[in-house]
Amino acid sequence: MSVSFNQSEDVSKLLDISSGLTGNDGDPRFKAITRQLLGNICQLIDDFDITPEEFWQAVNYLHRLGGRQEAALLAAGLGLEHYLDMREDARERQQGLNGGTPRTIEGPLYVANAPLSEGYARMDDGADSGEVMWLHGQVRDQHGRPLPGAVVDIWHANTLGNYSFFDKSQSDYNLRRRVETDADGRYAVRSILPSGYGCPPDGPTQAWLDRLGRHGNRPAHIHFFVAAPGHKHLTTQINLNGDRYLWDDFAFATRDELIADPVKISDPALAAQRDLPGEHTEIRFDFMLYAAGDSAEEQRIKRPRALES
Repeated sequence: MSVSFNQSEDVSKLLDISSGLTGNDGDPRFKAITRQLLGNICQLIDDFDITPEEFWQAVNYLHRLGGRQEAALLAAGLGLEHYLDMREDARERQQGLNGGTPRTIEGPLYVANAPLSEGYARMDDGADSGEVMWLHGQVRDQHGRPLPGAVVDIWHANTLGNYSFFDKSQSDYNLRRRVETDADGRYAVRSILPSGYGCPPDGPTQAWLDRLGRHGNRPAHIHFFVAAPGHKHLTTQINLNGDRYLWDDFAFATRDELIADPVKISDPALAAQRDLPGEHTEIRFDFMLYAAGDSAEEQRIKRPRALES
């Protein structure tokens, strides 16, 4: 069998030089990753006989993707963010960990430093006439013991599927709060029922999905970071049962254990106890955290986030 073009001495030399392998400076691991990445791209070009025009279309797509700041959105839509969760799940199974609240994707729309309250917070600013939601639950350790002082960081979209900060029509930190659990490990918030959203129809992520014959819609969902001293940081979200996209989430975030059932509450005594105006929708969701193996596991992963220094 003849040697393929990509295995020729000239191509191999080019890729070695361009990835820095012929010099002593630089990061050895980064150079090795770059070498494999470049080799994979060249192999792809050869395997699919990609033309120069197609190559430059792809380069220009990267310009558009960065210009619209949709790289993280595309990573979710192509399943890469879910793949990272799958790898972490596999590590935990190897460690014999089971029964904790499952992780799922963070997504690209977190904003750091939301207001912090003890036990309870109101998340909405009253500008959205959406259905009143009472979201509450308990944070426990892997032995079922309550975790007082845990911080439940919550964020979700409004009834139009838009998030504050990114949607400039909303007030600062609307539908974003952090709640420190009480002595029984409980948290509660008043908010509004969120709606799902779709990728911007004129954006590069949806353009990619269109070429794949896929939609870019998400079901209604609520995001969480849950942190407690001595315990592994949890990044997760709940998807609301009954949504048409519950099992067709373009970002692959739905998991059996992370489906929440909205319950209509009409009891006026309960509404008064919660200081709510009347009928509302209740969602209960509890969290169970694993003990941390080291201090690094107590922290959320490092990635660029809005207003996070």
